[in-house]
Amino acid sequence: MSPKIKKILPVIVLSSLVFAAYIVSSNPPSTKRGRPSTAPQLNVQVQKLTRADLAVTISSYGTIKPRTQSILLPQVSGQIIKISPKFREGGFFEQGDVLVQLDQRDLLAEVKISQASLFSAKQSLSEEQARVEQAKQDWQRLGNSEDAPDLVLRKPQLLAAQATVYSAEAGLAKAELALERSNIVAPYTGRVLSKSVDVGQVVSVGTELAEIYAVDYVEIRLPLKNKDLPYMVLPENSRFQDESVNQQPAVTIHSDLSVRQSWYGKVVRTEGAFDQDSQQLFVVAQIDDPYGKNENGGLPLKIGQYVSAEIKGKVIEKVLTIPNKAIYQGSYVYVVEGNILKRKNITIAWQNDDVAVIQDGLEAQQLLVLTPLGQVTSGTIVSISSMDGKAVNMQASGQKGSKKGIKKGENKARKNGKQGESRKPLNADQEKSSQTTSSKGVES
Repeated sequence: MSPKIKKILPVIVLSSLVFAAYIVSSNPPSTKRGRPSTAPQLNVQVQKLTRADLAVTISSYGTIKPRTQSILLPQVSGQIIKISPKFREGGFFEQGDVLVQLDQRDLLAEVKISQASLFSAKQSLSEEQARVEQAKQDWQRLGNSEDAPDLVLRKPQLLAAQATVYSAEAGLAKAELALERSNIVAPYTGRVLSKSVDVGQVVSVGTELAEIYAVDYVEIRLPLKNKDLPYMVLPENSRFQDESVNQQPAVTIHSDLSVRQSWYGKVVRTEGAFDQDSQQLFVVAQIDDPYGKNENGGLPLKIGQYVSAEIKGKVIEKVLTIPNKAIYQGSYVYVVEGNILKRKNITIAWQNDDVAVIQDGLEAQQLLVLTPLGQVTSGTIVSISSMDGKAVNMQASGQKGSKKGIKKGENKARKNGKQGESRKPLNADQEKSSQTTSSKGVES
């Protein structure tokens, strides 16, 4: 290559680059923006909100406790010679049944000794009464017209003899009572929780024989949440009010120990103070005859068994209730207005495991979205697939979901002078999403 060409070549290359830069800057690339689609982007299931009365049910939990639970103790000493077949763990007994029998031979001897002492005291009393009568006659034979003194008539000796008789009678009654107490009798109809002794064992006064409890009814101590208190009918009474006039709400007790079982009872009283640990108020529910005929065919209630409870509360009039599945983060829901999805912040007045009572944020006749939504923007165009469980074929605005409805929306957008935009996005993120969707549609 000649020297002259070498000198000209850089100038040619530089000139070419300058020319190319000019061409590029003079003809910037242009984007073709298409109109955002007015077709529905989501199909949702909705529910039309209505006001109705709601019977509140309060949920709680607790453990089964007996109405009366006590330790069975002997009041006399002796050897156990016989026990009842009912005297076993889990055994049922009736009031007055003899559960344990002690050796009575020593006690029978004490009864006979007391009887002998009583006979002797009565004999001494009879003799003393005869002496008193004789002294009275002697006083009269002596010609005394005034009453004889007490010492002459032997009244102190007579009183001592009478006291001896009374003492002997009391001793006999005590011996007979000890003999009677050698048969350990059930104080009420109940059941044996645990047994501590058996045949042949020698027991003394105060020895624990068994732990028993009454079976006429059982109780469950149920805590109430503070937010549930306004919706409860509490069985409260004043100091001078008869407890029988209290309203006693119905309660249903459930257990899933083996199979699903239910028992029915009532809330009979409210405790007089808030629990110090939980700062909750407790009520006491009662189930009558829990060990009677078992219609459920399952296990009977057990002492200490964990159960859940549903307490009948007040009836709230004309309230809006929505299912919990429609609530997001406990603070907002989605509704459909026209054919547009909108977010609504709500205030919940009361809530259980299934529904929530809305205090503020929603009105009757609004269409609540039940379909679970992910990251969706308020203002999204939607169509209704079903309303209140019934399938429909219409836009959320009430028009049929066909091309005719879409075309009508496009014409309306053009009439308003918004070419290529049927509705202004609510935020920049939505605008960017709409542009991306439209560009893809044009390129395809």
